[in-house]
Amino acid sequence: MTAEDSSGTPVPSVPLTPGSEVTVRLVKHPRPDVRYPAVVMSDDGTHLVVRAPWAGPAVRDFGYVAFERGDVFTEHYWRDRWYSVKEVRTASGALKGWYCDVARPARVATGSVVVEDLDLDLWLSADRCTVLRLDEEEFLASGLAGRDPAACDRARQALDELERLASEGFGDLLAA
Repeated sequence: MTAEDSSGTPVPSVPLTPGSEVTVRLVKHPRPDVRYPAVVMSDDGTHLVVRAPWAGPAVRDFGYVAFERGDVFTEHYWRDRWYSVKEVRTASGALKGWYCDVARPARVATGSVVVEDLDLDLWLSADRCTVLRLDEEEFLASGLAGRDPAACDRARQALDELERLASEGFGDLLAA
């Protein structure tokens, strides 16, 4: 299987071995990148699933959810989709919900996963009653529409798709 880079050029997939460690790098122009360790749960060459502890500050309260030390993220990345989906659980295993990033398709190599965040996000609460589109003002301010109109269109389509998938509870999307 192959994926495409941002210009549409085919890029060969590098399936990762379950149990191996990787560094996830979230590219967050113009802010500093976020890097953290994760463990590969599965990888079929297109859909990669990793698990990682919360890598941010001890507590980060967004108002609709708080992420805190001990939370565990099961993160789903695709080499051919413009988003990622992260299931968030407490240290004791209670589901908090799903945090979704609109991003360019994941670039995967041995030991690393690189994802370019496009500043649009979506939250689905654990009870599946609350779906929130997030950071639309930040996305507009990013200037992506002027720099890369095609990527801007893909990002908007991805957010719409995520909202539809979330309203359906993600169905089989997250099956690994």
